[in-house]
Amino acid sequence: MVHPQALLDELARRPAVPAFEHGPRVTTRGQLRDLIGRITAGLRAAGLGPGDGVGLATGVTPEGFAALVAVHVLGARAVAVRPGLPEAQLRHILGDVAAVVADRPVDAAVPVLPVASLLGTYAEPEPQGRLDDIATVVFTSGSTGVPKGVAYSYRALTEGRVWRPPVPGSAHERLGAGFGRYLLFGTLASAVMVEQLGVCLFAGGTAVIPGGDLDFARVLPELRITAALTTVPRLNQLLDVLRGEDVDLRALRTLIVAGSPVPPHKLAEAAGRIGPAMHHAYGQTETGMLTICRADQGLGSVGKACDTVEIATRHGEVWVRTPSAFAGYWHDEAATAEVLRDGWVRTQDLGFVDDDGYLHLSGRARDVVIVNAVIHYCGPIERAIAAHPDVDQAYVVAVPDERTGEAAHAFLVPAPGREPDLGEVAKAVAAELGEAAVPARFSFVGAVPVAPSGKPDKAALRASIVD
Repeated sequence: MVHPQALLDELARRPAVPAFEHGPRVTTRGQLRDLIGRITAGLRAAGLGPGDGVGLATGVTPEGFAALVAVHVLGARAVAVRPGLPEAQLRHILGDVAAVVADRPVDAAVPVLPVASLLGTYAEPEPQGRLDDIATVVFTSGSTGVPKGVAYSYRALTEGRVWRPPVPGSAHERLGAGFGRYLLFGTLASAVMVEQLGVCLFAGGTAVIPGGDLDFARVLPELRITAALTTVPRLNQLLDVLRGEDVDLRALRTLIVAGSPVPPHKLAEAAGRIGPAMHHAYGQTETGMLTICRADQGLGSVGKACDTVEIATRHGEVWVRTPSAFAGYWHDEAATAEVLRDGWVRTQDLGFVDDDGYLHLSGRARDVVIVNAVIHYCGPIERAIAAHPDVDQAYVVAVPDERTGEAAHAFLVPAPGREPDLGEVAKAVAAELGEAAVPARFSFVGAVPVAPSGKPDKAALRASIVD
């Protein structure tokens, strides 16, 4: 049995149970399965089949998710497209797809198939995927200049823990028990958001799509949410409200914060104000969720290994093995070889596992800043800044930020006799890497401190920042 057969079976098993809820619209599991069958037939009529790349530029809707599953039924390769990508990155991502399924305008060199045009005759969905073919390519933020494609095989989706019924009595099953009403938002190009959607559907839950601004303090009680993912910035916003007023969170069973480091005192406060529903987790696009635990347990850690996840440390660096792991970076053998070895994934994070099995992270082997749960590599930002004619040198460090979890702080050494216009510098970075890569703060320095290794001392630069 190849993915998504287990999901199709689950939808058929309880056809009357709601799969999605968006305001007054409810899409049952039977209706979702019908959408999958219709879109599969529509894609096949458009000439698409096994091995073809299919771009997905859809919003968070039942049709958008059905299109993703339909691509997998065909045995094709799903390539999700985040909104707002710079033109160069969009061209790169869609460089080898045969068509794009969309519910918004997309500037593509291949046929764009409106979702509505694919909802014709129903055909029973019969998965055609082959285990070692690539099922999904999720592209990273593009902060390296060219987004890296994280490629998952049909084997990973078939044998991993998410897209099949949970093992009775497992931690996965216990987690899913809280997903009666899962808050689904953001983009279906988010691997973690779609992963937790799988947990919800196999637990018999409903994915609830909010409308309007995503204010957790309002949305969680108003929509009777039982499970949600949150980033550190959203958690900070929720805590700001909880400090001053009562919010009815009695329905909440599981609130998972992940994406960037959470200070221990902040996690302790969240556990105190939100209660046992508060969880913290750690994972990567390349691996899916790796660890999780309640926030009032394993303080200072990122939790214990999830089912099917093995964790080891090599020279202080964290390596993991899981059947859900990616198959490699799309068309990038060199980058793949750096992190994927003999079935183990090098996380490029530093840490250790304590005697009770909790993973503690102590730093990073890679030079990155995680803004709103999205990884941005410092090197390309530095190069974009230093390319400005008024800048001689540029160095970027990650600093804590209440609003975005972490923020990029750039230190600039002006070119001799020049005074860089920071507005123009910011525009240059945005043009090269996208708005999200623009540092939140800039400082001018006459020279950069040097570490004993002879390299720029970024720790000293970070320590020089005065709040």
